[in-house]
Amino acid sequence: MTTTAVSRHDRSGPGTKRRQDRPGAKRTTRRSGRLRHISLPYLLLLPALLLELLVHLVPMLMGIVMSFKELTQFYLSNWSAAPWAGLDNFRIAVDFDAPIGEALLKSFLTTCLFTVCSVGLCWLIGTAAAVFLQEKFRGRGLLRTLFLVPYALPVYAAVITWVFMFQRDNGLVNHVLHDQLGIGDNPAFWLVGDNAFWALLTVSVWKGWPFAFLTLMAGLQNIPRDMYEAAALDGAGVWKQIRHITLPSLRPVNQVLVLVLFLWTFNDFNTPFVLFGKAAPESADLISLHIYQSSFQTWNFGTGSAMSVLLLLFLLVVTGVYLLVTSRGKKAKARA
Repeated sequence: MTTTAVSRHDRSGPGTKRRQDRPGAKRTTRRSGRLRHISLPYLLLLPALLLELLVHLVPMLMGIVMSFKELTQFYLSNWSAAPWAGLDNFRIAVDFDAPIGEALLKSFLTTCLFTVCSVGLCWLIGTAAAVFLQEKFRGRGLLRTLFLVPYALPVYAAVITWVFMFQRDNGLVNHVLHDQLGIGDNPAFWLVGDNAFWALLTVSVWKGWPFAFLTLMAGLQNIPRDMYEAAALDGAGVWKQIRHITLPSLRPVNQVLVLVLFLWTFNDFNTPFVLFGKAAPESADLISLHIYQSSFQTWNFGTGSAMSVLLLLFLLVVTGVYLLVTSRGKKAKARA
């Protein structure tokens, strides 16, 4: 009986070993290991992708569907039963001779001007602060911390503080400008009229430039100090070093930074909403707040959704053109 078991073991052992040593089995094992290695990153990204789908993509698709419907307050309980409007909502939004289209065009142009000014000032102040704080001196760490305070504060708390500061009679801004410095005959109204644009721009720049400062300060860490020392030995001053070393080295960082600041500023809703409330002055009527008013004050969610889709298409086109131009610039520089 023992001899039979041993003989069976002898018959099965070498055969099994030979089957395991076949090239096909090795390829299968390698292929399965390779598939596991490739699929692991996607499995790790799956929770984030599902969350992105639920938070962003699903509402966006619902908004696109709503833009083709005649959705008013009468269909809020069952919005899927709203009549199909086709492209009528888009025609109303882009009819610039009609009141709705004319107001949307003014809001769009105001937002473009506001975005250019805000992004430009945020980048300029952030670059100046990042370059200034590259040199070691006493108190540099304290200044870095203070510069990041506006970025660390919650948006609502920061903007509400500015609302009190912009008050006409007892606000800090008029106290300094009018009472202390004697600028102007009477205290100015900052939250109404034409001055509302400058008040909104001030808050946006104050809130946004620390992000540019933080990004550019990180980019400056990758520039070798030997380049500045060699330029100084060759007689290059501070401005020449910034022009020929700092700015060219920061070009990849600036390309991403400008795009992010543009998207954040153009879509900013919290700042004007907290600063002015539901109805912003005409000079500070940003398109995000204008779409909110068109949807929730007139209860015409179909037209408001069409405006949102047009805004989405505009941002996609601008982003695509920007990325195309910057990628071509990189390729041309690499060839040169």
